Amino acid sequence: MLTVKNAELETVCGVTSKFPLNDSPELAFAGRSNVGKSSLINALLCRKKLARTSAEPGKTRTVNYFKVRCGKTAPPDLEADAFFYLVDLPGYGYAKTSMAERAKWGPMIEKYLNTSAQLKCVVLLVDIRHDPTADDRQMYDWIVSAGRTPVVVATKADKIKRSQLDKQLKNIKLKLGMEKDVKLLAFSSETKQGREELLNIVEGFIS
Repeated sequence: MLTVKNAELETVCGVTSKFPLNDSPELAFAGRSNVGKSSLINALLCRKKLARTSAEPGKTRTVNYFKVRCGKTAPPDLEADAFFYLVDLPGYGYAKTSMAERAKWGPMIEKYLNTSAQLKCVVLLVDIRHDPTADDRQMYDWIVSAGRTPVVVATKADKIKRSQLDKQLKNIKLKLGMEKDVKLLAFSSETKQGREELLNIVEGFIS
């Protein structure tokens, strides 16, 4: 399993910015506002305040590039550092955001998905407690239409009973119309449930 050694915010891109031409793999994280994306990023990278969290949804309005240095075991059991970019995409679907503002983010996300040369995977976050929204389904379809196979992460797994877990995951698969080969896992930023599994998935894309 990967061990995160260091992570820092390297580049922030707004609507008019050009996306950087990185030479390391990129893994993008997408999700609607208030799905817990910033909390997941902090938990995944073992940093408390790397990605800004807020009680008010809709705070991520830029494309944020976090450069991550991690250790992994390389044959023959020699330690080797690996670098990748965790790309935090703007949260979508927050009703109180103006229509004009929301209209800017969609094309920005779509442009990133269609133009990044180093993008290896898009991780789509959905709230395990609820049915995927129309925006979630649209984002899933965007990812697939861009030729990517998404990884779907159901956040806030600590907010439901364990007996409900399988039922909720099956419901997410059904509502998103997920193909059998698409990975789906439950995650909790509070208990770190799913963190090791997600890191193993990350390792598979950056190896």
